[in-house]
Amino acid sequence: MNESGARIEAYRAARSEVLARIAAACGRSGRDSADVTLVAVSKTVPADALRDAVAAGLDLLGENRVQEAAAKVPEVPGARWHLVGPLQSNKAHPALEVFDAIESVDTAKLAQRLDRLVPGTRPGRRYPILIQVNVDRDPAKAGFAPEAVDAALAGLVGLPHLEIRGFMTVGRLTSDPGEARRTFASLRELAEGCRSRWPELGPELSMGMSDDFEVAIEEGATIVRVGRALFGEREGTHPHGHDHGPGEGH
Repeated sequence: MNESGARIEAYRAARSEVLARIAAACGRSGRDSADVTLVAVSKTVPADALRDAVAAGLDLLGENRVQEAAAKVPEVPGARWHLVGPLQSNKAHPALEVFDAIESVDTAKLAQRLDRLVPGTRPGRRYPILIQVNVDRDPAKAGFAPEAVDAALAGLVGLPHLEIRGFMTVGRLTSDPGEARRTFASLRELAEGCRSRWPELGPELSMGMSDDFEVAIEEGATIVRVGRALFGEREGTHPHGHDHGPGEGH
């Protein structure tokens, strides 16, 4: 078996293992595993490896940086791409060109800029985003403060070119995934309250990474962002398994 074939088999096995863990977590919480979407966080993974990942069934890829993803997209046919890292306002236009969804909209200003740019970049449909919430009020993380989300939604749900599909958050940087449970439960409760007032808000909850996605699913995650458990250790991953490097917002 050549290198590509071996890599496809390794990725297929890793995907099966993660999907089995997702199914088990759903079983524990009385949920259907079909309701949980796996985003394979592919930052720093080269395009040739990602072609093999797509062949192994990992076709929804999450990237942290617009420039890195833009270089990969033409080299990886058949993939869909989500931005899961921070987005500077001046990179909003290329982000819309590259990504099928942006999970990390962390200010009203950024949402408004995206809304203005969508008609010229992705005409004909509303563009899907998630609102990033800094549930733990961690100064090292981006996102809306929980107490500011409701007021922000008042100005965001009416934006004509964006579809606000739900919320995203980053769990606590801890060696004990159970400690992240409080964060995930808090986001679910916040979302439930907001949807009662803003029915336009979608049902998605993107939360949970390699070390804590099972806890996140038990608390209601509909999207999990898994990198290390699929692609192995990479430079920039947190020692406790968080798949977004320090200084990158997640």
